[in-house]
Order: sequence, then C-alpha cells, then structure tokens
Amino acid sequence: MSTQVTPRPCAAEWNWTDVRALCLREARRVLGPISAADDAAQEAAIRAWRQKDSCRTPARPGPWLAAIARREALRLLAQRREQPLEDGAGHPAEEGDRIAALDLRRALQAMDGQDVRLLIGRYWQDLPYSELAEQCGMAEATVRVKVHRLRIRLRDNLVEA
Repeated sequence: MSTQVTPRPCAAEWNWTDVRALCLREARRVLGPISAADDAAQEAAIRAWRQKDSCRTPARPGPWLAAIARREALRLLAQRREQPLEDGAGHPAEEGDRIAALDLRRALQAMDGQDVRLLIGRYWQDLPYSELAEQCGMAEATVRVKVHRLRIRLRDNLVEA
C-alpha cells in the first residue's frame, strides 16, 4: 500500500498579483483611500517576498500577508505622524495623511499608557507577543487578546473621529 504525498504549495507558486491586492486592501483599512496605502501595500508585498519562506501556512498565506500589510501601514502612519504639520499647504493626499495622523494621535491619547505601549510594541516596533508578554509581566495569551481588543477599540475610535 503506497501513500502518495501531495506537495505543499510553496511561496514561489503564489499569485503575486493577488498578494499585492490583498496587501493594498489591508493597507487601505488602516490608512484609508490615500496614496500612502499604495506605498504601504508595495512595501508589504516586498517584505512578504523576502520572508516568503517563513510563512507557516503557505497553502493559506492570507492572514500572514494581512498582518505584514497592516504593520507596514501602521509604520507608515507613525512616520507621517512625526512630521510637523506647519510645513505648508502641501498636496491634498498629504493633507489626508495629516488628518489621519491627528486622528490616530487623539485616539491613542484617550487610551491607557500600558495599552498604548502594547500597540506601539506590536505594530510600530514589530515585537513578537512573547517579548511583549515578558516586558509587561503578562501571559502571552493575555497579551494576544489585549492587543486584538485594543486594535478593535482603536479602529472604532478612528471611525468615530
């Protein structure tokens, strides 16, 4: 009796057009329909290509790709947040970026200090949950749940703004 092993799809077989579309969709969830979402999606697709062998589920890479795209969008948002707002009128898309950054800043200011540290550690500094748990003195599962709930709360606060 022979057992036939079906080969696992590898990252080289992924449809990279679909990968970029997924990254763009996720970046637009964070940044909105501004040109910065295109930049974040492109960076996410490049990062996914470079790290394709580290995907634990190559047959279903969607959640892994979405996380990369979300982090790239948040990283880009954080970079733009640090730019001064008094540097001229600027391009309309840049104005939208500034408004989004102000909304994010207000939403973060309304949160508890430890909650903000968790979000910044996870999405700006790209720290793994295990390291965040160690820094905060919590169980890793607790950190995962808190970050998930904080992300939802942050999204809801941004939608209201």
